[in-house]
Amino acid sequence: MSKISSAFEHGKAFIAFITCGDPDLKTTAAAVRAAAANGADLIELGIPFSDPTAEGPVIQAANLRALNGGITTDQIFDFVKELRRDVTIPMVFMTYANVVFSYGAERFIRTCREIEIDGLILPDLPYEEKEEFLPICHQYGVDLISLIAPTSEGRIAMIAKEAEGFLYLVSSLGVTGTRNEITTDLSSIVKAVRENTSIPCAIGFGISTPDQAKKMAALSDGAIVGSAIVKLLEKYGQEAPTYIGEYVKSMKDALR
Repeated sequence: MSKISSAFEHGKAFIAFITCGDPDLKTTAAAVRAAAANGADLIELGIPFSDPTAEGPVIQAANLRALNGGITTDQIFDFVKELRRDVTIPMVFMTYANVVFSYGAERFIRTCREIEIDGLILPDLPYEEKEEFLPICHQYGVDLISLIAPTSEGRIAMIAKEAEGFLYLVSSLGVTGTRNEITTDLSSIVKAVRENTSIPCAIGFGISTPDQAKKMAALSDGAIVGSAIVKLLEKYGQEAPTYIGEYVKSMKDALR
């Protein structure tokens, strides 16, 4: 049983996504600590990539700002090692398969274990191709987290049966970004997940308000928020962690 399960042990989980190095790693560290202090149960750390196909304009821009600032994977590994001195909640990396390939999959995943990263989310890795990484993840005890999208339909049971860590349910078709409303029939997807696994599932993509988070968590085991947090970083820069703390508290309160 991975440490990720602990994120779901105290009611509905709030999962916060933060892009590493936007605007700089010092601000990222302060943002992670503010989120953890205000009730985030799990942190997704985005490793920037030049072609983040699952991301909308907000997180794309954050990736570019971080890359233009010279961020590297090694810097992020050192940064997480430092964070782990006091941040104890589960943390996972969200990035793209090419980032792992180019670094060297075995070296990347081994380092994840060494710096206490609990899981890996690769949105561009098809379920059918996960064997490229899965044996290495199992060797080092890092959960390879699967995504289920509204288009998964007949594959939901298959993906759910082999899920580990938690299942990331994509709320809507398209890329990440805040949405005024989420119209996907998520209850039937969650029902299919529940019939095939006891692994928790959390809903992401498009959630930005406490009301949306409450509705999504009522259907599932938690809510994932990225773009709304990244917007605060874009707006306030190095002052953003204070605002992120307040925002996370409002979202977590809605889930209680």
